[in-house]
Amino acid sequence: METSRRLPDLTMNYRDSGGDGPLVVLLHGWPQTSYCWRLVEPLLAEHFRVVAPDLRGYGLSDKPVTGYDKARMAQDIRELVTVLGYDTVRLVGHDRGARVAHRFALDYPEALTHLSLLDICPTLHTFRSGTPETARGYWHWLFHMKPDLPELLVGANVDAYLRYFFEHWAVQRAAVEEAIPHYVAAFSRPGALRAGFDDYRATIPDLELDSADFEAGRQIMIPTQLLWGEGGLVGGTDVLAAWRPFAPRASGQELAGCGHFLPEEQPLVLAELLLAYLLTETARS
Repeated sequence: METSRRLPDLTMNYRDSGGDGPLVVLLHGWPQTSYCWRLVEPLLAEHFRVVAPDLRGYGLSDKPVTGYDKARMAQDIRELVTVLGYDTVRLVGHDRGARVAHRFALDYPEALTHLSLLDICPTLHTFRSGTPETARGYWHWLFHMKPDLPELLVGANVDAYLRYFFEHWAVQRAAVEEAIPHYVAAFSRPGALRAGFDDYRATIPDLELDSADFEAGRQIMIPTQLLWGEGGLVGGTDVLAAWRPFAPRASGQELAGCGHFLPEEQPLVLAELLLAYLLTETARS
């Protein structure tokens, strides 16, 4: 079921399994929407109520002109959890959604029992590493941060621009091909391109807050699951080493034969690994 709820700052659209059990919230990345979880949701819904929102600015959620820093976006998710009637949540984030989930873990630790982060390294680590591999892998991040220019150039052919990433970031390309028209339509809506780029334009305030937290020794203290694709954006990186200063109880593994888009390229494997973690006792204990 797809529906919307009014939160204090915006109306958020989300997919809802309507199942019983503890709440699992799935956060998508760019250039996607909650639709990316369609193959994983029913597998998790056998044990949980599964909710997959369109993040602020994405899909059918509102696209305000402010609020794309990860602290505000994490607050959106905290408010959604409350509106849904839950005190705690199991949180799974992919790509940009994983960055929102990272911030949620720091700002709302009392509300979080389990955290799974897919195919990312911490934002602060990524910008501090400064290697040639970082430049090759994340050129789009700096481009998206430019004011006005990305909208001007991408708006002329949204399909070609998004398709570039799906073809270059995926190993199982056929697995994501059928969904591309959905994502193109989503980013062709009024304000959608600008909102997606605003997510990246919030990088400077995000880095400032991340740096302050890091210097203050604030970490994710619950056991954290890290999963990444063999051919994904962090494939070939020592992902666990990158996360340990930020989440000392992190563990995880690489998915073979998989690129960046884990929920669509390897949904069965991903769901099995998520369930093995999400069904454990409250990770805070």
